[in-house]
Amino acid sequence: MAGKLRLVIVTPEGKTFDDDVEQVVMPGVEGQLGVLPGHVPLLTQIMPGELDLKADTKGDELAVGGGFAEITGSRVTILTDMAVKPEEIDEHAVEKALENAKQALMEKKAGPEAEELMALIQRSTAQLQLKRKRRGQG
Repeated sequence: MAGKLRLVIVTPEGKTFDDDVEQVVMPGVEGQLGVLPGHVPLLTQIMPGELDLKADTKGDELAVGGGFAEITGSRVTILTDMAVKPEEIDEHAVEKALENAKQALMEKKAGPEAEELMALIQRSTAQLQLKRKRRGQG
């Protein structure tokens, strides 16, 4: 399959994306990581943020949470705690969750609960940025 990659995204809810794409750009720990067909094998951590993909000359975006990506020359498999399309994001609900998480974090300065709150804040921020970008405000 020259010129294509198989992109599979798996969340705790199950497989959320499984299709051929021409390019994937994901949020890595050291910045954006672009993947084209023939990429060298790599296992890397991804951060909450925006995942861009190009399939059949049209682009699409997803808000993703933290996780891992396994890259081979013909396949990208992403294991993440969240993958959401912009049209699936309820901006008001995400804003409320973000505010609640920030308030709760003020009370929990350290420990596993604080880490989970930080992850929630990062996921919520990624969703809001993508939603607002799509609307032309971000």
